[in-house]
Amino acid sequence: MLTVRGISRSFGDHRVLDEVSFDVKPGRMTGFLGANGSGKTTTMRIVLGVLAAHGGTVSWQGEPVTPQRRPHFGYMPEERGLYPKMKVREQITWLGRLHGVDRTVAERNTDQLLEDLELTGRANDRLEQLSLGNQQRVQIAAALVHDPDVLILDEPFSGLDPIAVETVLDVLRKRAANGVPVLFSSHQLAIVERLCDDVVIISKGRIAANGSREELRQNHAGTRYEIVVAEDAGWVRDVPGATILELDGPRAVFEAEPQRVLAEAVKRGEVRSFTPVVPTLDEIFKEVI
Repeated sequence: MLTVRGISRSFGDHRVLDEVSFDVKPGRMTGFLGANGSGKTTTMRIVLGVLAAHGGTVSWQGEPVTPQRRPHFGYMPEERGLYPKMKVREQITWLGRLHGVDRTVAERNTDQLLEDLELTGRANDRLEQLSLGNQQRVQIAAALVHDPDVLILDEPFSGLDPIAVETVLDVLRKRAANGVPVLFSSHQLAIVERLCDDVVIISKGRIAANGSREELRQNHAGTRYEIVVAEDAGWVRDVPGATILELDGPRAVFEAEPQRVLAEAVKRGEVRSFTPVVPTLDEIFKEVI
């Protein structure tokens, strides 16, 4: 498990991280969310040793993360950092070799990643000949070629079309299924909601929410309910204290004391469903920041 505890960092008089703590668990996808300037990238760079923390610790499997351990991490920065004139296969293999991987293994890993990411046909093209979306896929392959123990991705879905997103999702799910802890940031909350097991939300350098996706959704469920009846549900507005948020014939979403509405519905006839409305990750994000 990757453990971040009490990380702080300042640039001059500006404190950009303040006692940031969270875990990235083996075999789980952790979405790291925050507005621009919230501290996501700074946190990732501290985990990777690119920046020094002014307080706190980063540990892997209970031991401090050392310079000797960090080459076993996989990192994809938000800014593309590959060589535009190098051929795709050659470049990924070379980066694997820089991580200490045997040439034969690096070449085998590269070919498998190119197949998984649907780039085999572009293996001998120079990077600059690829679309931005395909360049992004090459960047992901570069982060994976050395079979990292931990995977840290900064905006991995940026520039990808929907089909490419699905391809990358499959690759990342396989890594997590093999026990690799995966931490990734993204502004595409719909993708995060589908992919992540755990969510960490950072706001102005502090952790605003942290937990499993389902825990956060239940904790922020609030007082909204949905009822579906056999006839028109417009009568809900007449229940004392009820406010209708959505009304579509027999279906209504409302805020109220639920038992009052349910009791009235039973008096009126058939109740086809009655459930609390669980918020989306987008709604939770807006609430906590």
